[in-house]
Amino acid sequence: MDTPPEARFDRITALASDLFDAPIALVSLVDEHRQWFKSRVGLEACSTDRSLAFCAHAIEMGPDAVMIVEDATLDPRFATNALVTQAPDIRFYMGATLTTADGFNLGTLCVIDTKSRPTPSEREQRRLRQLAQVVVDELVLGQSVRRVAEKANPTAHG
Repeated sequence: MDTPPEARFDRITALASDLFDAPIALVSLVDEHRQWFKSRVGLEACSTDRSLAFCAHAIEMGPDAVMIVEDATLDPRFATNALVTQAPDIRFYMGATLTTADGFNLGTLCVIDTKSRPTPSEREQRRLRQLAQVVVDELVLGQSVRRVAEKANPTAHG
């Protein structure tokens, strides 16, 4: 959480935005109190309160899930949500959970639109799930690189 932007994640959100023709794409990490955007396309905010987070609902679905909201104004979970009733005026949401090897959901890779959409095909959902796995792989790789660097130079990190 709260680490600087990284091009490797920005490339994934840019690809997701383009692939799904979505004005907003996010790598969202969720903790007890908020969701924080490791990468974002089409959204200025860096984080939101967890109570507003669509992604907080997605991570409760279990490992490797995809949550789809065709029209947030018609979904009782989100109809009165400030992210729906005000800017960014979310209507459509599709989020694939970022699931670790041990089955823990860290957040989502999601695409968002200001227009409602029908449920994406199984193929589209699989594509988003695959991109989400690339995000997880990159997160794990980053952790491994940091551990190796700390072992190589323990005084620089302590």
